[in-house]
Amino acid sequence: MTTLADLGKITAARRKYVPILATAVLLIGMYVFGATQYEAFGDGQVVLNILIDNAFLLVVAVGMTFVILTGGIDLSVGAVVALSTLVSATLMEKQGWPGPAVIALVLVMGALLGMGMGAVIHFFELQPFIVTLAGMFLARGLSYTISTDSISITNGFFTTMAQTPVMLPGELRVSISVVIALVIVAIAAYVLHYTRTGRTVYAIGGSEQSAMLMGLPVARTKIAVYTISGLCSALGGVLLAFYTLSGNALHAVGMELDAIAAVVIGGTILTGGAGYLFGTVLGVLVLGIIQTLITFDGTLSSWWTKIVIGALLFVFIVLQRLVARRAQ
Repeated sequence: MTTLADLGKITAARRKYVPILATAVLLIGMYVFGATQYEAFGDGQVVLNILIDNAFLLVVAVGMTFVILTGGIDLSVGAVVALSTLVSATLMEKQGWPGPAVIALVLVMGALLGMGMGAVIHFFELQPFIVTLAGMFLARGLSYTISTDSISITNGFFTTMAQTPVMLPGELRVSISVVIALVIVAIAAYVLHYTRTGRTVYAIGGSEQSAMLMGLPVARTKIAVYTISGLCSALGGVLLAFYTLSGNALHAVGMELDAIAAVVIGGTILTGGAGYLFGTVLGVLVLGIIQTLITFDGTLSSWWTKIVIGALLFVFIVLQRLVARRAQ
């Protein structure tokens, strides 16, 4: 027999899905609006182009999801993306390094930077905002030290990865970067929802003190979370290098804010402890479809993308707060 307590638990569980459902409804509504306003918008390739144009952001947002689920923040991701593109371009075009070796080095570099920030945050008990802000200045400064000019990438491996399409039924296609991004999403979803590390991430976000009292590996997990974010940022830089075939210190300026917006619009609570990676995917698609709608309109400034994202971010933060109050 179902008791009042059981009903309360069921209702609370359902409330957790409210933000992600709101994101899904918003995404569907925007797509239907675009398809009715613009004939070409309903083409399946338009949706796939959103993924192609935002594959690097999706990977960065995956890493940001891990961080925000613990109640942290990572402001260094955009700068690490830029540094990754510039290191890749410099080593291949000026030093003659092979593409795979460059990718391996860049990924290790990003992971080590994330690991360092995570260790400082945990062991010195500093605010993630301050530590990752310092990491942002460090990575962006290193980028400008390497070169202030854009460096074109002509390496055969990178150009092949950038220009080889993955064909789908119906003469549709995506880039190799999209395939890589979706693989990263699948791996990250498995880690978050089916491993002890994932459960610890959620526990830390719910209450770090309680997680420690339960004997969970808080230190190791917090450092791992920022390592994952650094690794995803470096991989995002590699995918951006595929997309633009260039390295530039000015790449990805403000991407950290886009990644945070995608995660929050996707339903992950800023204070940590609740959220789903699928919501982050929806959040990235929402950002991409806003940009696509403005492009199809042709009369609006590209800055309207930021205005709409800002408004949506405000709405979803308020929605999260209302859901949290109801749960209490």
